[in-house]
Amino acid sequence: MKQYTPMMEQYLTIKAQHKDAFLFFRLGDFYEMFFDDALEASRELEITLTSRDGGDERIPMCGVPYHSAANYIKTLIEKGYKVAICEQVEDPKMAKGVVKREVVQLITPGTVMEGNMLDEKENNYLASVTSFEDGSYTVAYNDLTTGENSIALITDGWDAVLSELYNRPVKEVVIASDLPESHESDLNERLAYTISYQDEVNTDDAFAPLLAELQQEKYKTGFGRLLNYIQHTQKRSLDHLQPVQKIELKQYMTLDMYSKRNLELMETLRKQGKKGSLLWVVDDTVTSMGARLLKKWLERPLLNRKGMEERHEQVSGFLEQFFEREELREQLKSVYDLERLSGRIAFGNVNARDLLQLKQSLGKIPEIKVTLEKFSHPSIKNLHHSLDPLHSLSELLEESIHEDPPLTIKEGGIIKDGFNNQLDDYRDAARNGKQWIAELERKEREETKIKSLKVGYNRVFGYYIEVTKANLHLLPEGKYERKQTLTNAERYITPELKDKETLILEAQEKSVELEYELFLTIREKVKNYIEDLQLLAGQISKIDVLQGFASVSEKNDYVQPNFNETRLIDIKQGRHPVVEKVMKDASFVPNDVYMDDESDVLLITGPNMSGKSTYMRQLALTAIMGQVGCFVPCEQANLPIFDQIFTRIGAADDLVSGQSTFMVEMLEARHALANATENSLILLDEIGRGTSTYDGMALAQAIVEYIHEEIKAKTLFSTHYHELTELEDSLERLKNIHVRAEEYQGNVVFLHQIQNGAADESYGIHVAKLAELPDSLIARATDLLKEFETGPKYEVPVNQADEEQLTFFQEEVRETNNKKTQATESKLIDQLTNLNLMEMTPMEAMNHLYQLQKQVKR
Repeated sequence: MKQYTPMMEQYLTIKAQHKDAFLFFRLGDFYEMFFDDALEASRELEITLTSRDGGDERIPMCGVPYHSAANYIKTLIEKGYKVAICEQVEDPKMAKGVVKREVVQLITPGTVMEGNMLDEKENNYLASVTSFEDGSYTVAYNDLTTGENSIALITDGWDAVLSELYNRPVKEVVIASDLPESHESDLNERLAYTISYQDEVNTDDAFAPLLAELQQEKYKTGFGRLLNYIQHTQKRSLDHLQPVQKIELKQYMTLDMYSKRNLELMETLRKQGKKGSLLWVVDDTVTSMGARLLKKWLERPLLNRKGMEERHEQVSGFLEQFFEREELREQLKSVYDLERLSGRIAFGNVNARDLLQLKQSLGKIPEIKVTLEKFSHPSIKNLHHSLDPLHSLSELLEESIHEDPPLTIKEGGIIKDGFNNQLDDYRDAARNGKQWIAELERKEREETKIKSLKVGYNRVFGYYIEVTKANLHLLPEGKYERKQTLTNAERYITPELKDKETLILEAQEKSVELEYELFLTIREKVKNYIEDLQLLAGQISKIDVLQGFASVSEKNDYVQPNFNETRLIDIKQGRHPVVEKVMKDASFVPNDVYMDDESDVLLITGPNMSGKSTYMRQLALTAIMGQVGCFVPCEQANLPIFDQIFTRIGAADDLVSGQSTFMVEMLEARHALANATENSLILLDEIGRGTSTYDGMALAQAIVEYIHEEIKAKTLFSTHYHELTELEDSLERLKNIHVRAEEYQGNVVFLHQIQNGAADESYGIHVAKLAELPDSLIARATDLLKEFETGPKYEVPVNQADEEQLTFFQEEVRETNNKKTQATESKLIDQLTNLNLMEMTPMEAMNHLYQLQKQVKR
């Protein structure tokens, strides 16, 4: 067995408790890592790998300076790792043997608090997933930076859990150690979350107020798992955690992960960036709190008509008064992130500059209230009532915190003069002492006639009188006591200077200590306002989002939508909010969308690149914008309230789960067909393209018929199968529409206009020509197309090999069925043989016979 030094034994003991994290082991001014941690950290952080004596052998080692560790930790967290911070928890002077060390904090992707590791416009969610025997799940969320807590109960299966998690910016998921491996794989590989484990679900009584609204045991269990993990990793005050809010999923539009991705609500498919997404268009917030709230609203569009119309009225109120709105925007820009400041206050890691930001933010609230009162619309004017400027907190911060404090809280310079009498006395002593030092220097120069004489100070020797060696002969004998000899000078001390040094240093030391104590006291007092600050932050966030909607609507010429309960879609001159914004050299061609009781399905034909997908997406985005409370891009909009939106747009393999484009297409289609209602919106683009022509056409027609007859949801279905346009004759609520294109001098011109009726051709070769395929290839394709169109109908030949293959599969199926039948018969015989009829009641015998009959009928 290998023998290690006592310190390395300590390291290994602590590391064994944190196997899934890098252990930052504090040694002096460095955090050191050893063994495998050192090998991996040196690669990930690109730092030098060294080694040290650990006992029987030299062990790998690398380290990062304590003062700059935050940047290294950030790099590891962004890569999905965890970092355990291990500090000395014992005074080395009092230690017997190795200084005691403990992990004081576990930093993970879902629990970071430092600003440089966070996106200020995005929540940083830690989530937990808990499964129950009845097939239901809870998904709980916590944003440690703001204290927000919420939980949802999901009864629609595992796919619904994935869609729910995909809905939010989750960085880490906490699960039970016995969650099925396939589920863990989905979370880790498909959604790319950091996985953590927590089996304890019971909560301390101290956290009972957080769970006050959770009566159902499933909710308590689900959130208990999350709360225990937070306690385990953070090991500090959690006073800022807010009561858990139940997410009633039925109150919001359902958007599955496919639809969120296909509609590019938060990020684009190609670059996974904000620019080009719906969020990019509608985000005109000016505070980070408002930006985060906007994302939450986009994640969950409303189903409550009253709630939507209330938001629209407020947007309208802001829209009516441009100058007052601009004044409000400027004031909001001066409000710092009250939500995250509250979290840091509770966490105990704020400094004086953070409190200064808090004071400046609170100072803007009275101005904002005055501006809100200037608006004529009652829904805006009344918003000022909900804003509490927290005057007592502002006064405390105004009286106590210096206007230009240092970054650290242990070097003084934080507290204003006049706040504390004892502190003022210490400062006076220090200042008077320094004045005395300056006066001493002047006096000694006069008496010795040495103009270069100076009184200085360093940490090792304290205060001293320094005289260059060239002037030593001018000093009276025995005037000073020699303290230190330098190359070119001598340093001296006098009893009087020594006494004054003691007075000054004691005053400075006591002053700094008292300032630190006063700052901690002030911070504790500020903690009492956390709930009020969180409420204020919520109100400011809402105002910011609504004014942002007004600003966007004015810039882009959006209009207030109307909602109906008759399932009518009537959009005049509708536009795609993103496409029209990114088009620089051309103007967007608007189109109408009209679907009444007599039209549930619009079958869209037309060439590629003509705008079919854009037309489909713009309807969905218009509906989402309206249901989150924003105005919409058109001249007029009368819309139903959609409970769900399902999309199948674009081609994408799911390589992680090994699914082809066609399989992904079928899975997304299945999901829509299984979950849509007549109040849903379904967008299906080019269904059936991933397989053979006849297969694809058959599937496409069957899907259209199923939606038309069984689901009756409002559906836009684009296709290149022109044969499907004949469905208008047999399906009474299906209408053909097409995107207009014209041929001019051998080239196709896309007009991007939607018209009634079916397209006459696909213009596929013209599109290939636009893509600049070789001229000879285009010519050959044109000739072949003429042959196909004028020749006999193409029939799929069946050769001998195909027939043999079909026969093989038929035999295989037959053989499999025979084996299943034999197995069933054998099982039935065994069950009959083992029945003890003589000991059964007539009723028991009837029940057994019934069960056997059921097995035969399967």
